[in-house]
Amino acid sequence: MVNPQASELIQVMVNLVNGEPQFSYLDSGGQPIDGDVTVTLAETITYQLVDNTGKGLKFSGAGFTTPFDGVIDSVAVSADGMQLQMVDTDQTAGSSKFQFVLTNTTNTLMILSPDPEVKNVPPQ
Repeated sequence: MVNPQASELIQVMVNLVNGEPQFSYLDSGGQPIDGDVTVTLAETITYQLVDNTGKGLKFSGAGFTTPFDGVIDSVAVSADGMQLQMVDTDQTAGSSKFQFVLTNTTNTLMILSPDPEVKNVPPQ
């Protein structure tokens, strides 16, 4: 994993509602948030998976709708699949939407999250 200049921790909670995965997000203080992040200086955003489904979920990666926009510089998944880190040097203004890609131990199908967003606001 990457040593950040600054860091932010977000818990990604996944529960089953009527048999379907439902995603929610908590900040480092345990308060609910919408999952979007605004970056104002170089940092590493760490997403910690909290699997309440009993389905053995793990991060596989993240898929971006605009992977070449320069907002996110790199993504790494921990060996155990429970953390995903996004490095953002905050050099490029703009927003980048993405979806978490998760695997499970029940079948070979992948799970996609709703699309959180990282918004860069570089220092002036």
